[in-house]
Amino acid sequence: MVEGKTVLVVDDEPRMIEFIRMSLELEGYRVLSAASGYEALRQLAAEIPDLVLLDIMMPEMDGFETLKGIREMSNVPVIILSVKGEEWDRVHGLDLGADDYITKPFGNRELLSRIKAVLRRVETDYPAPKARQIVVDENLTIDFDRRRVTVRGREVALRPTEYRLLYHLVSNAGRVLTHRSLLTKVWGHEYRDEDHYVRLYITYLRQKIEDDPKRPKYILNERGIGYRFKDLEAG
Repeated sequence: MVEGKTVLVVDDEPRMIEFIRMSLELEGYRVLSAASGYEALRQLAAEIPDLVLLDIMMPEMDGFETLKGIREMSNVPVIILSVKGEEWDRVHGLDLGADDYITKPFGNRELLSRIKAVLRRVETDYPAPKARQIVVDENLTIDFDRRRVTVRGREVALRPTEYRLLYHLVSNAGRVLTHRSLLTKVWGHEYRDEDHYVRLYITYLRQKIEDDPKRPKYILNERGIGYRFKDLEAG
């Protein structure tokens, strides 16, 4: 899986870039680097890598602004790197389209594990359920074959992680899926204890498909256990 994969490292600290470069090249990755957000966007315009490691704290254009620019150009997976560990920074990065978040300082093993997990999620192609098109009700239709979700007659765009989460919920409609089960299936076993990912992406999904996200009728919460999608057979 690693052979031939290209990672763009965006950081204004040369020592950090070299540490990451050595770690990744030993594992067979091809590494590109950029010392600023502007340089990163120029590189992306010339060549889209398989994954971007993006520092937040950079002069002129910080990581959040750079991420906005990246998302205007590509859906390439992005892992944010930062010395900041506050919840707001994590959530803001994920809101802007990051796929994961690692707090500095981090070890070589953690970095490699997260990169492999994110690439694995991107490359996994889940089979469509038996029904080609699922009509949940008059307001919501899901076509897993074509990766289309239609809400009140309009197609809504789901990010890859949102799509994977919806897939597992709908494929198990009527059954409660625990936080750990969803984390393992959607993000990978490396994330099995990070409940905040599930909560955050459930919020994203509800905002896109529910009439009233605060009073959901599709994605239901089983307090202290997990979530379940409404029973499709019950009507």
